[in-house]
Amino acid sequence: MLDDYLTWKPYFEVVALENDDCPEISNLHGQRFARQWSDGEFLNLLLQPNVFGFVARQTNAFFSKPLGGFVLAREVAGEAEILTIAVAEKFARAGLGWRLMQAAMREAANRGGEGMFLEVEGGNQAAVGLYRKLGFQQVGERPAYYSGADGQRSTALVMKRVLR
Repeated sequence: MLDDYLTWKPYFEVVALENDDCPEISNLHGQRFARQWSDGEFLNLLLQPNVFGFVARQTNAFFSKPLGGFVLAREVAGEAEILTIAVAEKFARAGLGWRLMQAAMREAANRGGEGMFLEVEGGNQAAVGLYRKLGFQQVGERPAYYSGADGQRSTALVMKRVLR
């Protein structure tokens, strides 16, 4: 019994993102990015029929189902794009990014997506490594694309993966 308590780890379910999730994902987005998207911005995106997303919620918490992460994507004319993805810092390296990306890629393919694009800050080695392991390859760069909290500009790597 004591061993179960000492080795306790969180378990997550990945489910479709819903409109009611917007305030919570906006908050997480603000924790992970220099410019927070508002809950209204998320809602406006989700109301578009070609936009979809997923949340990872902890299932073995005591009183609620805390948000571990989310992904938001869209599919248009056979091309899919990751709009944003974030994992709570306390759950980093727990495999949530992998699971969320897998769900988004599966849904994009189900919607007819042939390929998926994303942009990632070039210095974010953890994210770049994840995307490479998922089969994404760099296809371009956008110099001075991201603006950090300190005002510094950084390059975005444009990456693509074939879905079919």
